Amino acid sequence: MVTTNKTQIAEQVKKLTAKLIELKVEIGKVIFGQETVIEQILIALLANGHALIEGVPGLAKTKMVKTIAQATSLQFNRIQFTPDLMPSDIVGTELLQTDATGKQYFNFIQGPIMTNLLLADEINRTPPKTQAALLEAMEERAITYGGKSYAMPKPFFILATQNPIELAGTYQLPEAQLDRFLLKINIDYPTEAAELQLLQSTATPINKNIKPVLSANEIVELQNLVNQVYIDDVLVEKINQLIRQTRKTTTAVKLVEQYIEWGAGPRAGQALIRCAKAKALINNRYSVNKSDIKSLLIPVLQHRIILNHTADLEEIYMENILQNIVEQIAL
Repeated sequence: MVTTNKTQIAEQVKKLTAKLIELKVEIGKVIFGQETVIEQILIALLANGHALIEGVPGLAKTKMVKTIAQATSLQFNRIQFTPDLMPSDIVGTELLQTDATGKQYFNFIQGPIMTNLLLADEINRTPPKTQAALLEAMEERAITYGGKSYAMPKPFFILATQNPIELAGTYQLPEAQLDRFLLKINIDYPTEAAELQLLQSTATPINKNIKPVLSANEIVELQNLVNQVYIDDVLVEKINQLIRQTRKTTTAVKLVEQYIEWGAGPRAGQALIRCAKAKALINNRYSVNKSDIKSLLIPVLQHRIILNHTADLEEIYMENILQNIVEQIAL
């Protein structure tokens, strides 16, 4: 019986991981040349976190999120963040209603945040008071209104976008909120070949239906599998050293002392482990290796480390500092 159960589990794992390949194929029908970005979004989803996508206008950020929703059968809501958006527009509000007997009561009308996949579009265009409406849901997977707690559906995944070049009418995200994003994903211009493919699809449009290949329950199963992916104690120790070396108080790295204002907190190490496990599973492996960790350093740490003004003046980039730390701890 034990052998049968193990065989069934192995077959289920194989089936679920195979669907991740199908998922990439479906997304690739309409999104060209952004394989790394798509993989990082899937890593955040499978690691049961949230992601902040940053890129200039016109790079299909919104379309990418909608396509992922279609390919995963997830309930999808989009909120356009604007300066006049209120917290109640996100969380919901109570309305005074009257029943059949004439008795009045307050009824809570859930806001668009109560969904599987939420696109917080241009999140930095709304004031911090409204941005903060996301904090409890991101961390606790629940919202509280009128003294009552409402659990978020499973899975619950927030993808937020922001534009790095427009400053007028924008509000910087507080560090506490940035830290709740598992990854910050930079989306760049496509390659020449990918852009040509995009233009050809526009010139001769073909109706490409996105087939749903993953259900909400299967995503939850994959999230549970990610937790079971093996990571060696030696790598955990390396991650601990890496995170601590980003702080002035515990570092021996000269670049950190010169150019970092604030280093990463303990949550960064936890995020790196979870993301490395998810990346291993996406690549059909059940143990984490060094390359998984190295490839995720920028998206995990870039929004959790604050560089000082000297770094800006001398054009010292995050990549330079992290590479120096990696060499120091021999990762």
